[in-house]
Amino acid sequence: MSPFKIGVLNGDDIGHEIVPAAVRVAQAAAALHGVEIDWRPVPIGRSALDSHGSTMPEGTLETLAALDGFILGPIGHQAYPKGPGAINPHPILRKHFDLFANVRPTRSYPGIGCIYDDIDLVIVRENNEGFQPDRNVVAGSGEFRPNDDLTISVRVISRKGSRKVAKAALDLARSRRKKLTLVHKNTVFKLGCGMFVEECYKAAADYPDVTVDEVIVDTFAMRLVRDPQTFDTVVTTNMFGDILTDEAAGLVGGLGMAPGLCIGEGNIAMAQATHGSAPDIAGKGVANPYAMIYSTAMLLDFLGRSRDVPASVAAARLIERALCVALADPATRTRDIRGTAGTQGMTDAIVRALGQTT
Repeated sequence: MSPFKIGVLNGDDIGHEIVPAAVRVAQAAAALHGVEIDWRPVPIGRSALDSHGSTMPEGTLETLAALDGFILGPIGHQAYPKGPGAINPHPILRKHFDLFANVRPTRSYPGIGCIYDDIDLVIVRENNEGFQPDRNVVAGSGEFRPNDDLTISVRVISRKGSRKVAKAALDLARSRRKKLTLVHKNTVFKLGCGMFVEECYKAAADYPDVTVDEVIVDTFAMRLVRDPQTFDTVVTTNMFGDILTDEAAGLVGGLGMAPGLCIGEGNIAMAQATHGSAPDIAGKGVANPYAMIYSTAMLLDFLGRSRDVPASVAAARLIERALCVALADPATRTRDIRGTAGTQGMTDAIVRALGQTT
């Protein structure tokens, strides 16, 4: 088998600490299972702006297109200076590679400050439509201000986009506990959410083994706090998914425990922790690497399944077990999850655990 070619994009701030940690763990797990990986550093973010004059230098998309997948660290675009080269790479990457589904698992671990100890759900968020004005139109913006007193935001929902994300969620539900929940607000957004729900049910007709139900978004937000154990796989539109996944992360220790994988219909995927770049703690060695490491494990699992490489799937499972070992001890987990370790200490513990859990 040819080595997997995986891009490494550190991003900004704590990205320069947690992405190398994730690569180190993935490297070690892959080696234990005989999986070869060709890691390809790719400049992006503020450091790329300083060195190349753009946060996404010319040729970046072409470079990434030749890879099997890539790891994207958190981007601190709000702190970028104003200028033509200082753009937010997030939506460009998602739209260019049609990464329309953002898969965000939520899992609780004992002792780290979870509200419940038995949460295991995944929210699949539509990634390229909705209210987000930086990705819901081909040209221009989905948000505009005709005059100083009026701002108009356009929400885009398409049958094709809804059907694609529904199928991705159904595939995932089939591999888990065969239950999918549709989250929407068709009581108010009768056309937009109505179309989304229609297309989800049409797609579900091809998955008779998956039980499908639906919950209005505000009710879901309440139930996510009260009884998250009743949910398994969830699919929703872009803005709802953005908010609900942060709420879900709050149940299990915070955004440091919120991994994610962006996927599409092609063979490329992007591992991306869902938290921000945390400039306030950058360089202090205290950032929680869990979300970035788990996101990278999700990428290895995706590559193994899509390319029929069982060893890569096994490496991903090994990382998951090693994370459980490190999280079980306060001395080997970071302060945000009731531990005493720093980024390096937690990463060291995970790498050690890889050899103990094979």
